[in-house]
Amino acid sequence: MNGKLVAGGIVLTGLVAGIAMYWLQVHAFYSPVSFAPGAEITLVPIGGDVPRPIAVETAEGIDANSSPLRFRACFTTPLTQDSLRQTYRPYDRPTPLTAPGWFDCFDADAIGEALERGEALAFLSQANIARGVDRVVAVFPDGRAFAWHQLNDTYKE
Repeated sequence: MNGKLVAGGIVLTGLVAGIAMYWLQVHAFYSPVSFAPGAEITLVPIGGDVPRPIAVETAEGIDANSSPLRFRACFTTPLTQDSLRQTYRPYDRPTPLTAPGWFDCFDADAIGEALERGEALAFLSQANIARGVDRVVAVFPDGRAFAWHQLNDTYKE
């Protein structure tokens, strides 16, 4: 009888620990992002290094202090791809990172496929927003746009 209690306690402890770890990874550290003045979505102009705010509508985003790679945003912009292409610096090798399942406006696979097909265009939003991490923005022809952080070449040998 005691062996069953000990085994049950071990299983229960493992189950509680597993649920806690899952919750901590997927939910605990994220918080909503405000795109108020001073924290707007920006793009780096061609021939420049200082990011400039762009026109944004209906933005929502998440971020976490636990990692610079956890930032994700979904928004719309009235700017066309042509005007963006002529004004702002494109981003080479954009690779959208997956977002938590509950942040359902951001589909990294669909964004990545659209970038590969040339349907969406990627731009540098801010270089080295954290050491070794760039903020990237992808814009679709209909004005839907997405932002994320990804590793740059700072630490590559």
